[in-house]
Amino acid sequence: MMLPRVIPCLLLKGDGLVKGVRFKDHKYVGDPINAVRIFNEKEVDELLFLDVTASSEGRIPPIPLIEKLADECFMPFGVGGGIKTVEQCREVLYAGAEKVCITTAALDDPALIERAAGMFGSQSVLVGLEVRKSLFGGYRLSGNSGKRVVKRDPVEFAKEMESRGAGELLVTSVDCDGTMRGYDLRLVEEISSAVSIPVIACGGAGAVDDIQRVLSQGGASAASAGSLFVFHGPKRAVLITFPERQILEERLTNLPRAEINHE
Repeated sequence: MMLPRVIPCLLLKGDGLVKGVRFKDHKYVGDPINAVRIFNEKEVDELLFLDVTASSEGRIPPIPLIEKLADECFMPFGVGGGIKTVEQCREVLYAGAEKVCITTAALDDPALIERAAGMFGSQSVLVGLEVRKSLFGGYRLSGNSGKRVVKRDPVEFAKEMESRGAGELLVTSVDCDGTMRGYDLRLVEEISSAVSIPVIACGGAGAVDDIQRVLSQGGASAASAGSLFVFHGPKRAVLITFPERQILEERLTNLPRAEINHE
């Protein structure tokens, strides 16, 4: 039975995994290789690794680490962080990743998406959108792991990325990130309804019910989450896990598509 993709999003900092809230206060949560082995046992379909300090440090994720991840992973995985040239895309893909996630560089050099898609195929190019709510109720893009606000409309930017050859979009709500209070359904729905390529929702999942809602009500093609898969209980004790397939089948099969109230 084919289910919508549920993708653990794992944040890299140095050689370890971290998780924060609203892109801040990152806490060490374990070793990436050990996490991969757990997700292998859980038969997870896909993983995403994002290096949270790569952009600010002017580098890409460590190639030796990507190679180690590729040796361990039974599933496809994407890698993002600091990637801003076709040559860097090639390094990451040749190290074993199936996709590159390009976020800040897509804002600064949108034509990079065309060049990367032309070289490696759209299926290998995932564009990340980091989105914050504005003071007046709208949305604005950000870059550099949420540190830089950009005066661009996320929906129009998503449409441009599709036109330039992006294969998928990773839409992350900075305001919801790590809160475990649910996705920003309105944001996801606005972007999902404006493009025809898959949209992966990220930021805010605290339960499988949240995943169900963002797929059915938000119109996302897939759901990504971090805290849900690395924390347990009200005190956020570290426990890397993943829902049993039976639970996902019960909750995510034949989802109805509902409208979002934009008021």
